[in-house]
Amino acid sequence: MLETILAIAGKPGLYKLVSRGNRSLVVESIDEKHHRMPAFSTDRVISLADIAMYTDEEEVPLADVLTNLKNKENGAVSSLEYKKASRDQLFDYFADVLPNFDRDRVHPSDVKKLIQWYNILILNGLDDFSKMAPTEGDNIDDRK
Repeated sequence: MLETILAIAGKPGLYKLVSRGNRSLVVESIDEKHHRMPAFSTDRVISLADIAMYTDEEEVPLADVLTNLKNKENGAVSSLEYKKASRDQLFDYFADVLPNFDRDRVHPSDVKKLIQWYNILILNGLDDFSKMAPTEGDNIDDRK
């Protein structure tokens, strides 16, 4: 399921893939408005299934990180006020979620974006991250 949840550079929030056209994708915002719009091949669109977080040993798929965050928060939205949190607060919070994350390659903005995405998914009932692990052969770039 994570492969159909998309982030679009320059646009806030997350989007669900609705359909594919010749030169675009039709996406729907994951919020109360459910606004539909096209995403063109010139837009930088990435599936959440293709995202991983850096650790000291290897990259950890976003589905695993989201599952850890859900376990930390007992299925509720994040307890951290991430918009106002300092770098140290963000990293201390994230260390509980992913203890061995690479502090040189993971930026505070990455942690803020992760928490924002997590909150969006939880608030919209998309909280079964075990179903969101990427499957072999799935590729959002097949739209071209």
